[in-house]
Order: sequence, then C-alpha cells, then structure tokens
Amino acid sequence: MSEVPGRVSGDGDGDRADGHDGAGLRCLVTGATGYIGGRLVPELLAAGHRVRCLARSPHKLRDHPWAGRAEVVRGDVTDAGSLAGAMEGIDVAYYLVHALGGGGDFEEADRRAARNFAEQAAAAGVRRIVYLGGLTPPNVPERDLSPHLRSRAEVGRVLLASGVPTTVLRAAVVIGSGSASFEMLRYLTERLPVMVTPSWVHTRIQPVAVRDVLRVLAGSARMPDDVSRAFDIGGPDVLTYRDMMVRYAAIAELPRRLILPVPMLTPGLSSHWVGLVTPVPASIARPLTESLRHEVVCRENDIVRYVPAPPGCPLGFDDAVRLALRRVRDARVATRWSSASVPGAPSDPLPTDPGWAGGSLYTDHRALTVDAPPDALWRVVEGIGGDNGWYSFPLAWAARGRLDRLVGGVGLRRGRRDAARLRVGDSLDFWRVEEIVPGRLLRLRAEMRLPGLAWLEMYAETDDAGRTRYRQRALFHPHGLAGHAYWWSVWPFHSVVFGGMARNIARAAARDPGPSGPVHDDPGS
Repeated sequence: MSEVPGRVSGDGDGDRADGHDGAGLRCLVTGATGYIGGRLVPELLAAGHRVRCLARSPHKLRDHPWAGRAEVVRGDVTDAGSLAGAMEGIDVAYYLVHALGGGGDFEEADRRAARNFAEQAAAAGVRRIVYLGGLTPPNVPERDLSPHLRSRAEVGRVLLASGVPTTVLRAAVVIGSGSASFEMLRYLTERLPVMVTPSWVHTRIQPVAVRDVLRVLAGSARMPDDVSRAFDIGGPDVLTYRDMMVRYAAIAELPRRLILPVPMLTPGLSSHWVGLVTPVPASIARPLTESLRHEVVCRENDIVRYVPAPPGCPLGFDDAVRLALRRVRDARVATRWSSASVPGAPSDPLPTDPGWAGGSLYTDHRALTVDAPPDALWRVVEGIGGDNGWYSFPLAWAARGRLDRLVGGVGLRRGRRDAARLRVGDSLDFWRVEEIVPGRLLRLRAEMRLPGLAWLEMYAETDDAGRTRYRQRALFHPHGLAGHAYWWSVWPFHSVVFGGMARNIARAAARDPGPSGPVHDDPGS
C-alpha cells in the first residue's frame, strides 16, 4: 500500500495554529513515510501525544527530525498479524494509506487493507479511527466516479462500519509544498505560457491548505466518543482549475497565461499530458485528473463544531500558495508526494551476501584520488541529482529519463526534496536513497523501469597515505534473459556515463569553495 500523497509547527507551510490541553493520547500513524503522514507525526508529538508509526520499511524514517521521539514498528496494513501488534495500547489510529497509482486490482487491495485495519482496531479496543479520504461530488452515482475516488469512498464506509468511532475527513485538492496536486499546478502554470487544457479546467474545486488538513487531523484525535461520521474539509475559496492556474501565475509573478480548453482531451490522455509537462508521472496524475471531472465542493462545515478553526484558519488559496512557494524557495519542504514508494518499484535493500546466493550480479567500479578534503568531496556527493545534475553525459541521462517516462516510470523530474541534504527514503530523480552514512557513503536504489534491480554507491574515503579517494560502484541484478541483454547493451556507454561521472565529481570537489558557497562546475560537463 502507498502512503497518501498530502508540524504545522514547522513543516506544514505555516506556523502552529492550534493547541491541546490534557494528557496525551497514544496514536498509531500508518503512512508515516508518505506526504501527509510524515507531517502529521510531528504535529501529534507537538500536541503532547505519544506516537507509534507502522511502516513496511522502518529505516526510511530513521533520518526524520522527529525519529527519536516516535516509536517505529515494522508492518503493513495488508498484514493482520503486524497490525494486531501495532494496535496494542493505542487510543487513536490514523489510516493514511491508499493504493494511489497502483495496479488494476488496487480497489480490492484497498478494501482488504481497510477491513484488516477496522477488524484489528476493534479487537484492540482502539477508541477512534481517523481517515483522510477524498471529497466526492453530490448527486453523482458512485459507479460514475473515478476508480480511485470510488475506492476512497468505500474505504471510508468500511472504517465507519468497524464499530470503532471513526472520523472520515474528505478533502479535494491539497495545496502545500511538495503535494502532488500543488506540483501539478505549479509545473503546468510555470512551464506553459500557452496551455491547451482538458475540459476539467472549468470544474469547480474547493482546495484546502495542507496546514489545515494537518490541524483537523490532529484535532480529530479528541473528538467525543459518540461522534462517528464523515466530514467535508476545505478552504474558504471555491475555484475552477483555470482560476487556480491564473491566480498561481499572479502570485508567482509570471506573465499572464493563455488557457485554451480542448474538450476531446480525456482524463487518460490528459494524465499523459500532465506526465510529460510535470514531475508527476501519469500513473499518479491519472487519479488526480479523473477526480477533477466532477465538481468537488464541501456540502457542510460541521468539523468546526469539534475542531474549532483559530483566527486566520482555514487558509485561503492565495496564502496557501505563497507559503508553499516560500518553502520551495527556502528548500524547507518536509515531505513530498514522492516520499511514498512507487508502486512496482523494488523495495528490498541491497543484499550483503557477496555471492548473491548464486545469482548474477554485474558491477561497474570506479575509483579516483581527489585533490580535495573528504568533506568537500562529500558535499558534492550528497548534493548530486535534481538541479545539480549527475556530473555525467547530460544527453544520456536526459534520454534515459524520457524513455522511463514513456514506459510509465518516474523519469528524472522528481528532483530532490532538499538541494543540499539527503535522508534515507528521499526520492532523487529516478533513484531513492537506500542508505546514507554521513561523510562516507550514499547508496541509491533505482526506481526506473528496468529488467532487474540496480543500485549506485558513492563513497568518500581516505586511503592509507591520507589522500582523499572517491569510489563509485554501479550494481545490476538482471531478471531473466532481458536483464542480461539490457546490461550488455548499455555496457559500451559505461565509460562515458559512469567514468565521466567519477571524473567530474572529483573535479567538482576540487573546486568546492566550502560549506557556505556553491560548487562552480557544470554538472553535465
């Protein structure tokens, strides 16, 4: 299951806007490696609650600023056994996972996971379930909804039927730095001064700021036990998507955009169009665009009876965009839509068995002496990717990224969460950070579409003579004949791609001016 892609005290695109009195509750958060869950955990901690996170890969939470203050247990919402252990002693259980971008059976996977969660919460005596779902349009038969929106509605019903008091929060478009919806809006508007758009740009939407989503999620922990129902949540503005693009352009001080709707662009076609223009791949863009076919406007605002809105809340669209842009420009994006794992991407870490249990393992190894101190070399290594580039033949990397997008992969456009710092679990273009030992090792696992598993390791070391050494290792474990054919087809280019990368990283480290300045080198040289 993938985490829902959406500490107001520092990570929620705004300062804290609420507080809680009384003893803290014991909260279970699923989806803590995702966009919303990763921001909710510090909110709950700041409110005085004790937090336990359920994660399939606990190591991904190791480097979060709040990691030392929350308990992390290994498990999956599709595994009833791991859920049972995670639910022990819990007062409030947050369900923040969804098979966004999953395969054709995602509705059944969502259904089974929700039932597991509901049954284990009831068996453990959990006092409340809180779920963040999608806002559904009124007077539209459920069969006419997009599959993902239909599935989210069904998950809400399953949890409400659990016998455990449940809060189902229904939001439309979440506006915040790093959210998939915000990134889609941002890149469409910034990259296309003239836009040929689908008819859904005229659909009315009620966007909500991520800080308000977090405020309501955290506040829902203390709802009275006799409240079990769904609530619509949204901001004060009801806009069309066209309005949102026009207002974004004005806030970002861009020239006025020309928007030309084309009715024949179906949600499927428009998702591929979004995938070509923005970092959001078509597999994730499709459920987002399909949900825009129908008007999604709040029908009630009853949530304020139980989670009162402080002065200045909820945040308007313009202010939400300003805060999001400020965080992007200041490189203070706490979580991103790409924090969640890519469906179908490999998740197992690099095995330590040198013999690979008898399997094939191809390697490309490079090592160079660097005329720079180790910390200068490490700054270059940790800063790789995104706008900094890959210190190699840029055309080859760009072509590989485009090819990956064409076959449904993530491509190179995911970029980085932070321009200078990485942590385990961060997405980095079409890689993900699998391991990082500060000052020494960066290991990346490939998430592009490949006939096998691939890793890239970069080391900053000191040899016996006290010289700085850069060591680089690319590894590939082929799947079947296609995997072997892939490796040997690209092998002739390794000296250009990987050899050039090693040489340019060494050269950039030698030019590094220190921690306060940029590396003045062309990453694509």
